[in-house]
Amino acid sequence: MTDDRAKIVLLVEDDEGHAELARRSLEQHVGLPVRLVHAPDGQTAMDYLRRQGAYANGTPAPRPHLILLDLRLPRVDGLEVLRQIKGDPELTTIPVVVLTTSDAPHDIREAYARHASSYLVKPLDYERFARQLADFATYWLVWNQYQEH
Repeated sequence: MTDDRAKIVLLVEDDEGHAELARRSLEQHVGLPVRLVHAPDGQTAMDYLRRQGAYANGTPAPRPHLILLDLRLPRVDGLEVLRQIKGDPELTTIPVVVLTTSDAPHDIREAYARHASSYLVKPLDYERFARQLADFATYWLVWNQYQEH
């Protein structure tokens, strides 16, 4: 059974361990129903968002309220995914938060140049990672005003 009030978060993350940590953190720390959709690579994320490929023939692909995007992804990298999302009039209003291990100034500059909503560096410690996800989720899913398309 799904909750129609659930906030949908698209997590674009190739590391299964990080994806599971994100799932657990959002379930445990956010005070509202959250449905996490996991895309293991950039191409799957774009197929989901554009309802093509595996999502073309009625496979449910509800529009996310928020996208969490890793940069280092197979098939299509995160910066290219970000460019495509922000260049598509149907998708551009969805907040995209980069969630990555890279703190390289070049990556940060490029993400913001492509209109990332925020840039977060993943802490190595689980407790800090869980707290960071809980704090950011509260901001983006509870406090932030979101315009449905």
